[in-house]
Amino acid sequence: MERKMEENAVRHVEAGSETGGEDALVGNVNKLTVSPPGYSGAPRKGHLVFDACFESGNLGRVDYISDFEFDLFIRPDTCNPRFRVWFNFTVENVRETQRVIFNVVNFSKTKSLYRDGMSPVVKSTSRPKWQRLPAKNVYYYRCPDHRRNYVMSFAFCFDREDDVYQFAYCYPYTYSRLQHYLASLERRNLPYLQREQLGLSVQQRRLDLLTITNSEHVSSEREKKLVFLTARVHPGESPASFICQGVIDFLVSQHPVAQILRDHVIFKIVPMLNPDGVYLGNYRCSLMGFDLNRHWQDPSPWAHPTLHAVKQLIVQMNQDPSNTSFNRDVVKAGTGRRFLGGLLDDSSYCYTLEVSFYSYMTAGSTAPVPYTEETYTKLGRNVARTFLDYYKLNNLIKDNRPTHIQSTEVVSKTGHSNAGKDTGVGRGTADRTKEQNPSVRN
Repeated sequence: MERKMEENAVRHVEAGSETGGEDALVGNVNKLTVSPPGYSGAPRKGHLVFDACFESGNLGRVDYISDFEFDLFIRPDTCNPRFRVWFNFTVENVRETQRVIFNVVNFSKTKSLYRDGMSPVVKSTSRPKWQRLPAKNVYYYRCPDHRRNYVMSFAFCFDREDDVYQFAYCYPYTYSRLQHYLASLERRNLPYLQREQLGLSVQQRRLDLLTITNSEHVSSEREKKLVFLTARVHPGESPASFICQGVIDFLVSQHPVAQILRDHVIFKIVPMLNPDGVYLGNYRCSLMGFDLNRHWQDPSPWAHPTLHAVKQLIVQMNQDPSNTSFNRDVVKAGTGRRFLGGLLDDSSYCYTLEVSFYSYMTAGSTAPVPYTEETYTKLGRNVARTFLDYYKLNNLIKDNRPTHIQSTEVVSKTGHSNAGKDTGVGRGTADRTKEQNPSVRN
């Protein structure tokens, strides 16, 4: 079928040439009604209304293909057309039992976990808990209609006319959600928790710093260790925020391991290094188009203010010059791990924890277990517990309490989607032919 484009789908931008049209997208669609070409009059039920003008939203353009198929274009990162990965949008004015195929057609990455069974997440107003779409309804392939770019298509059936449906690349964790969480922590007036504003972003959003330690306890045998944690330098990597919250939840708890850690360790935590990028719905960049994790060496106080503030704090805490021989490849130059590993002295160690958008493996199993919001947070709690082993504080546990991480604390659910059941969002739809691609794991 010849592809026709609804005129109002691009009322904010010109499509431009075939090679540059999608790069010209500069804004999100705003309550965009997509009707069949030539249709006039009031929208009918089933004339889908797309919206991404909300916090962490991203959808730059919608092309009408047919009554049951739509091409979706990711809005590139602000001031940086190179990155097009994160999407987050709503659909309303649906018709009950309406079946659709959405094609996300302008991904900037070719290697994707969508090749390995990953699927987008969905929720609706009557079912506000995020769920993964069934993997059988998701297809990742090279498309001849889009210059053989990689396309991710997913089939979906709307089942409740009054619901607003929301689809996203992964579970969103917004700047506002973090602010509500930190405010709730402050209201608890915990004596071992301090929240302060370390600085402001370009758009004047808070750069928060948490300090967690028992200030009344000073080890007589050795000085307190210092652990400095940062998260969300890349806004599209939302799992980092769930994990960071899990770390904080555990460290402020009354768990005996948390109490020992607070007695012997000072935790400094910056939960969101790139609040502007998170708010804007970018994947990798800040408001000004910078990949902040490539600018640690010389961050500008006006272009990279959050990075500059964090670096200044770390420099103040450690003035001794040193060297690093780890990971000297040019591609990683300017990353936090490389720079801080070189800045700090030989008694300091720098690590990056990378977590899948999709799944994890359990011992003795070959089937991946998809992550949920809860298992990401649980992973964070378990990361916090590892500092007991790292600093060899196990002997301080009394009454032979277990200090190792139980496997049941990591694996809670199989992660199978409920879509197609009464508790799920939407209904199953017929499969389309899936193009065969070699499996690539990130």
